[in-house]
Amino acid sequence: MSRIDQIGKMLACEPNDLLLNYALAMELLSAGRCEEALAQFDKVIALHPAYSAAYLQKAKALIDLGRRDDARTVLEGGIKVAEQRGDLHAKDKMQELLRAVR
Repeated sequence: MSRIDQIGKMLACEPNDLLLNYALAMELLSAGRCEEALAQFDKVIALHPAYSAAYLQKAKALIDLGRRDDARTVLEGGIKVAEQRGDLHAKDKMQELLRAVR
């Protein structure tokens, strides 16, 4: 059974588990299933809008797909979230990536 399948099985029991949903998004991304990963990152953000890592990873996936404008929008939103939470590390990472895609 693949890691994606294993995580999916765990999510069947705990569909709103933040870390399982994030792990699935990351595994989908690693498997090259970028569109599915983007949808999964959206689910993570819907479940926990303050989860900064989801914004950063979603933006990276969008950049890999050549969707730079979408990535900028995600990063701008993620920076606001990180700032509100006082997560300076995540804010700095996203600002750095945002400068790189301008």
